[in-house]
Amino acid sequence: MSSDHTHVQEFFGARAVDWDSRFPDDGPVYAAAVAELGLREGDRVLDAGCGTGRALPPLRKAVGPSGLVLGADLTPGMLQAAVEAGRHRDGRLLLTDVAALPLRSRSLDAVFAAGLIAHLADPAGNLRELARVVRPGGVLALFHPIGRAALAARQGRRVTPDDLRAEPSLRPLLAGSGWRLTSYSDDDGRFLALAVRGA
Repeated sequence: MSSDHTHVQEFFGARAVDWDSRFPDDGPVYAAAVAELGLREGDRVLDAGCGTGRALPPLRKAVGPSGLVLGADLTPGMLQAAVEAGRHRDGRLLLTDVAALPLRSRSLDAVFAAGLIAHLADPAGNLRELARVVRPGGVLALFHPIGRAALAARQGRRVTPDDLRAEPSLRPLLAGSGWRLTSYSDDDGRFLALAVRGA
């Protein structure tokens, strides 16, 4: 395991137990973001970096009982917290790295990724791997329940121009990784970038 992976596991492992209690009111904003994926009954969707699985219930509701919902995360403690919250009933949990997903190419309709991009060791390569498992025309949602400026303020730092989530950085990063940015919103209430998988 790389030092990046170890760092991510240590960061989230230490926070897994009380993660949901620290951010208890995020449910509606997750559901609203999932709604913008445009999922249909029977679709197949991955929550990449699913953490405690807060997106899994709205994803399951969107695809219905005939759909497939997967939640992938690198941190065992986060997946354990998802199980303890009962969210494993809404999706199959995978302990895996988004850099090497155990999924067939073009097997999914969509990927939802909350707070993931800031923790990717190889953003371009990891976004290419997400593109690999999504069919052409499928959708990617990069989400955070608060916007970049509000998050930076919470963390006691400033938003910098080299932030990967800034639109001038994100658009070419996605384009070089098999995605086309179709919408971008970044305000205090949320960050949401939607992209479509190219042919």
